[in-house]
Amino acid sequence: MKQKVAVLGPGSWGTALAQVLAENGHEVRIWGHNEAQIDEINTYHTNQHYLPDLVIPESIQGKISLEECIVDADAILFVVPTKAIRMVAKEVTAKCTNKPLIIHASKGLEQGSHKRISEVLMEEIPADIRRGVAVLSGPSHAEEVAVHDITTITAASENLADAMYVQSLFMNDYFRIYTNDDVIGVETGAALKNIIALGAGAIHGLGFGDDAKAAIMTRGLAEISRLGVAMGANPLTFIGLSGVGDLIVTCTSVHSRNWRAGNLLGKGHSLDEVLENMGMIVEGVSTTKAAYELSQQLNVDMPITEAIYKVLYEGKDVKQAAKEIMLRDGKTENEFSI
Repeated sequence: MKQKVAVLGPGSWGTALAQVLAENGHEVRIWGHNEAQIDEINTYHTNQHYLPDLVIPESIQGKISLEECIVDADAILFVVPTKAIRMVAKEVTAKCTNKPLIIHASKGLEQGSHKRISEVLMEEIPADIRRGVAVLSGPSHAEEVAVHDITTITAASENLADAMYVQSLFMNDYFRIYTNDDVIGVETGAALKNIIALGAGAIHGLGFGDDAKAAIMTRGLAEISRLGVAMGANPLTFIGLSGVGDLIVTCTSVHSRNWRAGNLLGKGHSLDEVLENMGMIVEGVSTTKAAYELSQQLNVDMPITEAIYKVLYEGKDVKQAAKEIMLRDGKTENEFSI
């Protein structure tokens, strides 16, 4: 059945997801605060800064007014940076006149509070003006979804009927959606894999090879799982699409801005130089700080995250940080204590 979906955030991922929805026959509006970008979407059906080779379906309507974008929407999809989630959610609450399903496809932890994105959304959008909250996450690059590469990801909600609704909105012959009721696990895997991708990029930038890449991904998954379980996640989630699947794609692809940022750090660039060079949000940088602080709070051992935190926020040399990880006391591989 044709649905009205408001997509908040016309970046690369928001644009790609809007395209999927439009191609599935839904009425799609996409909101952003950059008037020139919205005019480009409406006039030329392109989004050159984010997806330069994509011709956007003409049925997608760009909106500069949030109120116009969300009016009568059956679902509202948040695809804005983590740091903007709370602010935009407050605006939605002030202007929402019906009871849509709230979906988010962003990946991170809120600074300071260390809260997951769904927690922020539920705090700011009262239950009486939303149908529920769901998460869309998994191994995906906007550049590949935009050209119909085969992609599989997860829709998660504590209410499985809401996850199935998201599945029905998005699923087609190139974009397959699975359902899950472990919101904590899906969101934790989505956020923390960006930290490990920074490390994988740094390993490459330092000149290390495939053995080192396999090591950081595998041990990175171990510490993601430890923190997730401490937060209440199902450990099985981390061997699924939003866990190991997203970790693989983010740690191995040149499309990954977190990998690219880490690669530059490994080559000796400062964090300021890296962020200026990227020109887009690198979620792993802020997530590293939140995850490190959370691991200290919950007493969870996360040596890779701690090393990356020291590189980003304390100016530690990347090569020295890698060496110190290797020289830690010996461990049992299957140790899962928190």
